[in-house]
Amino acid sequence: MRENLSVHLERFKCDVARWVRPQEVASLDEVTWPTTLRRLYAHPPLRAMAWFRLASAAKALRIPAVAGIVQRRLLRVYGLELSVGAEIGGGLYIAHPAGTVVAVERVGRNLTVIAAVTVGMRNEPRWPRIGDDVFIGAGARVLGGIEVGDGASVGANAVVVRDVPAGATVVGVPARELAAR
Repeated sequence: MRENLSVHLERFKCDVARWVRPQEVASLDEVTWPTTLRRLYAHPPLRAMAWFRLASAAKALRIPAVAGIVQRRLLRVYGLELSVGAEIGGGLYIAHPAGTVVAVERVGRNLTVIAAVTVGMRNEPRWPRIGDDVFIGAGARVLGGIEVGDGASVGANAVVVRDVPAGATVVGVPARELAAR
């Protein structure tokens, strides 16, 4: 039981590390209680991540009703739909949560989501799997049982319905990989 809680706290610590310095992932040594409290006060999206991690921990610990209540709070207060209990690694950074939906099978660490993004199912109940250090631009859609590889970038307003290789950048409707320069 304590192990589950420590996993969720560690993931939240990684979330905080994304807010210490803009556009960087700070060392976990820099994430202290005073730093965390200052970032929580200053950044509403980080507060949404705190609620999400609390709900995921409650679901893992089988504490009834908490996950559902918090999930509805995330939608009502922040305009954010997150799959509570989904395997979402630490370092989740959602810059502007309003209008964002993240319903996934699995997400690695350090996912960056800008604004009004939809990640979820397409025609059948299968959800995307997203690797580590992935960037998803504003208004993008990542749909279906696809895989987005480590270090990939999805451009603004792209509609991704096929797998994205690791390190690739995809843009357009439907999304196509940019040629290497």
